[in-house]
Amino acid sequence: MANIKSAKKRILVNETKAARNKAIRSKVKTYVKKVEAAVAAKDKEAANAALLACISEVNKACSKGVYHKNTAARKVSRLTKAVNSIA
Repeated sequence: MANIKSAKKRILVNETKAARNKAIRSKVKTYVKKVEAAVAAKDKEAANAALLACISEVNKACSKGVYHKNTAARKVSRLTKAVNSIA
């Protein structure tokens, strides 16, 4: 355990940031699952609606530094490709 005041503060701040990042990642995963479920059900309209919401959440996570921009772009690209594959 840290003895120095600044080190104790860093531990608290890091725990807070980790909890926030975890919540944001979890939210993104939920939106991704909704898109994948709509794609699996071959429901084009629901998939497009879920995709728009998901892209928004991924971009928010990216802007807050939870995801690297390339990771966010890759996720969006894969989901878009999956939705477009519905005939």
